[in-house]
Amino acid sequence: MSAYGPAEAAALLDAVGPAFGRLRRSVLAEVENPLSPKDMTRTLVLNIVEEGVKAPDGEVTVGAVAERLGVDPSVASRMVSDCISSGYLVRAASQRDGRRTILCLSAQGVDLLDRFRAHQRAAFEYVTADWSELDRLDLARLMVKYVDTISGLRDRGPVGR
Repeated sequence: MSAYGPAEAAALLDAVGPAFGRLRRSVLAEVENPLSPKDMTRTLVLNIVEEGVKAPDGEVTVGAVAERLGVDPSVASRMVSDCISSGYLVRAASQRDGRRTILCLSAQGVDLLDRFRAHQRAAFEYVTADWSELDRLDLARLMVKYVDTISGLRDRGPVGR
């Protein structure tokens, strides 16, 4: 049973997509010591590499970055090259297939991700400063659940199938 009427529930659900779009564009710029737009883009690649290393096969290629970001391989290659030239990633030979080149985080890459996560937390705490502890933690729990669910759906294909 819902606490919302059908029209109110529909309007709220329709507002979710645009709200997510505004979220990344606005909030993180309001926090002290924001990351540069370039570093914000780099963290997309670094997060994919970090997550991929924890996956069962444990290896991330430029092709995997392209697939996860939904971009052309040439775009992913430029993004990865930027991260390498900035010292955030290193290329290495695959331990399973020496012909393949994989990506690994450097110490500088780990540091950038740590700074980014601290920045994200500061933004979350700034936005929710006047919320109750329960509301703040409920949103955090539900956001993590939402993102984890998306990760689990990745193999099922596009919405509507």
